[in-house]
Amino acid sequence: MSGLLKLAMGMDWISTKLSKVAGWAVLAAALISATNAIIRYGLDMSSNAWLEIQWYLFATTVMLGAPLVLKLNEHVRVDIIYGRLRGNKPVLVDLFGLIFFLLPVMGLLTWLTAPFFWHMLVSGEMSGNIGGLIRWPAALLMPLGFGAMFLQGVAEIIKRVAYLRGDLQMNTHYEKPVQ
Repeated sequence: MSGLLKLAMGMDWISTKLSKVAGWAVLAAALISATNAIIRYGLDMSSNAWLEIQWYLFATTVMLGAPLVLKLNEHVRVDIIYGRLRGNKPVLVDLFGLIFFLLPVMGLLTWLTAPFFWHMLVSGEMSGNIGGLIRWPAALLMPLGFGAMFLQGVAEIIKRVAYLRGDLQMNTHYEKPVQ
């Protein structure tokens, strides 16, 4: 189990590093958006590339930030009964969701989007907009993000099994979001 926990901690480290890229993407998107608005309305000039880079950066934020959200246990839940569970029951519900929902979906999406990215890369596909950007960097974010989410899901399974075995301490406290 210690080898698997090291693997899980390695994935936690990768998710943390990816989230740093996501954080910088938020800042870059905000600066580009503000600069674009100033130039568009102040100087009456614009470029589709500036608009497209904003959605590339938004995709970076979502796809590379999501694994950290899962690691921090801050992901969205259906809170019909989860908040009422005590003891090991929340961990068992998490394991069920990770094994039967997250991993199959993320695995399928990684598998489906990798060829999509590869086609864009080898074809050099460009945006259909005048002055638009090359498309493969945005397409790369899909298999990269889904794959990272899959691996973080594996890490979460390892940690929860270790917790149930008594090999790892985890904070299983769940606080229902304020609504």
